[in-house]
This record gives sequence, C-alpha cells and structure tokens, in this order.
Amino acid sequence: MTTPLIRFENVHKLYGAHSVLSDLSFSVAPCEKLSLIGPSGSGKTTILRILMTLEKIEKGAVIVNGRALWSPEISAKSARAREAHFHEMRRDIGMVFQQFNLFPHMTVIKNVMLAPMLTQGAEQAAARSLAMELLEMVGMAHKADSLPSELSGGQKQRVAIARALALKPKVMLFDEVTSALDPELVEEVLNVLRKLATETDMTMLLVTHEMTFARDFADRILFLDGGRIVEEGPPAQIFKNPSQERTKLFLRKIVAAGLSL
Repeated sequence: MTTPLIRFENVHKLYGAHSVLSDLSFSVAPCEKLSLIGPSGSGKTTILRILMTLEKIEKGAVIVNGRALWSPEISAKSARAREAHFHEMRRDIGMVFQQFNLFPHMTVIKNVMLAPMLTQGAEQAAARSLAMELLEMVGMAHKADSLPSELSGGQKQRVAIARALALKPKVMLFDEVTSALDPELVEEVLNVLRKLATETDMTMLLVTHEMTFARDFADRILFLDGGRIVEEGPPAQIFKNPSQERTKLFLRKIVAAGLSL
C-alpha cells in the first residue's frame, strides 16, 4: 500500500467546551483528490486550518509527509520552537481561502512573486518567470500588471490560486473558494481547479458546498457531521448509493434545495 501523505490520528479539537472534531482519524494518499462535504459546522474547514497550523489540536497527532505536524511532543515545545517547526512544515502546504487576501497595493504579478522571494530566496527574474507561468495556467497572464481592485472576484480568486502554487506545495487546500463569488463567476474558478486536478500530481483537499463539483473533482469523498466521519468512499458510492441514513438525509436536502448531483 502507498504510504499516506497526510494522516489524522484520533484528533480532538475543542472551541471552548464545544467539540469540533472528535477522535477523528483518516488518511490521504499521495496525489489523491479528496472532497470534504457535510453541513455547516461539521468540522470541514477546521481540518484545513489544522493542516495550515492556524488551529491547534487538544489530542491526537497529524502527520504530513512522514513527519509530525501536530503531536503531544510538538505541543509540549516552547512557542518559539513550535513556530520554527510549523514554518518548516508549511513549505509543503498551500491553501486558498474563501476571501482572496491579495495585497491591494501590489500588482497581480508582484502578489504571486512575493512568497518565493521572501521564503525561498528566489531571484526576482526567476520569481517573475514562475509567476507568469502560473498566471498563464490560471488564465490571468493578461492581468499581470493590474491591481487587485481592477479585478472581478473570480479573477482575484484565480490569482490567489496562482499565488498558493508559487511555493510548489505537495498539498493544496481549498476552503469554499467559490462561496464569496457571484454565481456567474463560480465556473471560471472551478475550471481552474479541474485543470489542477487533471494536470498535476498534487495532493488536494477541497471543502465545498458545490456537490456536483465535489463529485466530479474527487477520487474519494468524506462526509462529516458533528466532527466525525459519517461515511467515506468513491463519489459514485456516496452520491448514488450511500449506506448511512445521515448521508441520505443530507443529500435529499441538497436535491430539495434545487441543486443537482
């Protein structure tokens, strides 16, 4: 069997007294495309934020590329030692958020060039060449010298994807990347994700309420509710023949809301 690139081992996450993730265990294989679905508050985004070290865990361990990202030993380290460890581990992980978070005073190409220059010591010419290559990939090369204020929401999100790719991560995380967009702009961003899924070997985790896209994008679906995995399997099984009543209820509500599967 292929060694997992990501492993969650009995992970517990609390917000105050509220349990967000409860004894959560799952793994993700190298190059796998995984869609996380479920009702709001089920813990989907929290999983991504833990991988980005934006949230700590109370118990358990998270392993990325054979190394502990979170573990009791890591948690016991000093704040400085933990941050140094997280900084090193985050080099393998990129994330695209709901909001675009582009630097408003920088042009599109400078937004994409910045991280390789600051974190990897890339020369300006090399960073610019890479940035143009990535902007071409996401269909934004023609806006390289524009400011974010001159872009539509869909264009901003495509630039944000290029920026995340600039660090050449092994893992890409996408958190509801179309939720802040007008409906007519959603498809242009989903097309970029489709291209990444089919043309790259990156491991990708996608949190989305776009069920049709989750089905088409993923090698495997995880359906979560209440911080636990209710059901997992290939898209055809989850969407056409789910075994758990909670999954069936969730999908019936999706259909009742007028969303196709």
